[in-house]
Amino acid sequence: MDKGRFAVPAGVTDWATALGVAALLLGTGLSGPHPAGGRELLGSALLAAGGLALAARRRAPLVVLAVTGLCAVGYLGAGFEVLAASYLVAVYGSVRAGHRAVALAVSVGLLAVLRLTALVLHDGAPREVVAQARSTLELAWLIAAFAAGEAVRQAERRADGAERTREETARRRADEERLRIARELHDSLTHQISVVKVQSEVAVHVARRRGEQVPEALLAIQEAAREASRELRATLEALRDDDTVPPHGLDHIPALVKRFRVTGPETVLTIGGRPHAVPAAVSRTAYRIVQESLTNVARHAAATSVSVLVDYRPGALVIRVDDGKSGSLPAPTPGLGLLGMRERVTALGGRLRTGPCGAGGFTVQAELPTNGAA
Repeated sequence: MDKGRFAVPAGVTDWATALGVAALLLGTGLSGPHPAGGRELLGSALLAAGGLALAARRRAPLVVLAVTGLCAVGYLGAGFEVLAASYLVAVYGSVRAGHRAVALAVSVGLLAVLRLTALVLHDGAPREVVAQARSTLELAWLIAAFAAGEAVRQAERRADGAERTREETARRRADEERLRIARELHDSLTHQISVVKVQSEVAVHVARRRGEQVPEALLAIQEAAREASRELRATLEALRDDDTVPPHGLDHIPALVKRFRVTGPETVLTIGGRPHAVPAAVSRTAYRIVQESLTNVARHAAATSVSVLVDYRPGALVIRVDDGKSGSLPAPTPGLGLLGMRERVTALGGRLRTGPCGAGGFTVQAELPTNGAA
């Protein structure tokens, strides 16, 4: 309730209110009947202090309630008959903050103290003295301040409840959408990948029983089918919000390189810098970049060697994948794989550079900010 699209900051509003109430109190007190000399100076200071104290009404509503009440007693005793507007604003702020019982108790006590102060310090008939105290704090104005504070408090509670309901509804819809996507992926991909996996394993088994040499391509298909099955299972578990199997990250890159080395060109993994913890999103993106880069190398099948660098730098993680000389074949045409890598890196606020390298191969380099993780 304190902020809107074009709202003034709360601190500015509080100071403006404090200055306005202080000016109102001083103007009202000095323009009407008031004492002279030292009592005039004391009363004016208390009027100003009561108004200026409202600048802290959000941070310390009960303290401001007490200060404004004491100021009201003080300037009434000094001879100023001015409505305690600053105390009414303090009551509104205290009730709005949820301190209804304290505000009620203090207000009842203040009504009694004001009348007692007027009877002790002012001359005249008791009826006139009580009337002077009543003009300082009218019961009707006090009830209005209570009602206004409670109304705003209830409105803010309803707004907060509505906001929580909207957030819960959005989360529920997101969960339902994730489950729907998981079902679609399961129905459309699991069967086909399982068929490829089973058929490749059967073919490898039959070839070995016959004593035949298993083609490298068939071994690659078998391993790729196994990896695709694991990746799909992990993706489905993540979509179902199952935390029992964590997604692949930096810790899985050595195993990924080892598997690629079996069926692909010679691959070297280098870890640079001092390894340290990085955000989970950065870790997952680093794994995906290495995975997609190695997949591109295998798809184009022209590289003679591959180097993978994971470099830990202050505030950043650099991933670099270079393939060696690839003959006279052209560099791979950018496709969905490179586009997906760029989207992942950009989403994290990083930079991606891809293109031919001087040795005739292809380079993928990503710099991912780690947000100060160390």
